[in-house]
Amino acid sequence: MRWQPNSSPAVAAKRAAMLQRARRFFAERMVLEVETPGLAAYATMDPNIASIRAVVSDRTAYLCTSPEYHMKRMLAAGYPDIYQVSQVYRDGESGRHHLPQFTMAEWYRLGFGLNEMIQEAIDFVALMLDDGAYAKQANWVRYTAAFEETLGIDPLRASVETIAGKLDADEGLINRLGNDRDAWLDLAMATGVAPSFAEENLTVIHHYPLSQAALAQQCPDNPAFADRFEIYYGSLELANGFVELTDADEQKKRFRKDQLIRGQNNQVVHEIDEYFIAALEHGLPACAGVAIGLDRLLMISCDTDDIHAVTAFTPGIQI
Repeated sequence: MRWQPNSSPAVAAKRAAMLQRARRFFAERMVLEVETPGLAAYATMDPNIASIRAVVSDRTAYLCTSPEYHMKRMLAAGYPDIYQVSQVYRDGESGRHHLPQFTMAEWYRLGFGLNEMIQEAIDFVALMLDDGAYAKQANWVRYTAAFEETLGIDPLRASVETIAGKLDADEGLINRLGNDRDAWLDLAMATGVAPSFAEENLTVIHHYPLSQAALAQQCPDNPAFADRFEIYYGSLELANGFVELTDADEQKKRFRKDQLIRGQNNQVVHEIDEYFIAALEHGLPACAGVAIGLDRLLMISCDTDDIHAVTAFTPGIQI
């Protein structure tokens, strides 16, 4: 039985230094640090993310996949710009780049637009990696342009059959994903588009299709898209952010769509978080937010391709 930690004291020191830089980053911008529960009464609605169920005093609860809902409730209640560095939990995520428990930095800025949020996220990543060159060299690419340049298709118009053909999908994969366009587009991004990104450099993919942004504001210039972005280091996803949706009715409509997708995929269909909806009905101010995985940033800093190498103990296994 191996009882020793995966990572060394030197890695732990790098993690501690990164956390210190993160807190300095937010302190200089007068962003307030907050804490929210790791347990919630409601699970995530996202069909691509699985919540871990817990039982507390004979009542069902869920380990938080993100502090997002609680933090937006704070903003609706009058809090200023806020951030949090917390442990988050996701079922079914295990591999060289995934853990069922990991460290996330998430923050929200009142009045920020998409470009402002992207630039601040880039600046944060550059500081965490202790190399300002990343901020200067980041490559900004529109979602549709990334697909056109790498796969030669328009992601909004290409048929499922066309996307599957570009990925050389076998019959098993075709049967598993069926006609779920967004699932095919996610796979195409991960296996066909992202591997083309410049190595050892940051790539920002922005303006995702509206169907892939359940919590983001619709792009005011084109209703087919949302003000959402992701940041990659090479093909490694680091950040996911967007200008926040503030319309409670629209949010409920999107949650119901997520419930429908979950049902079609034979996933657990969760109830809508009524606390979150009530906060939106009260009034969420115009804002933008982003979440960044610190463990993956530490992987880059330590020059390793294995997230377990920067984690003291593998969650759920070495406990």
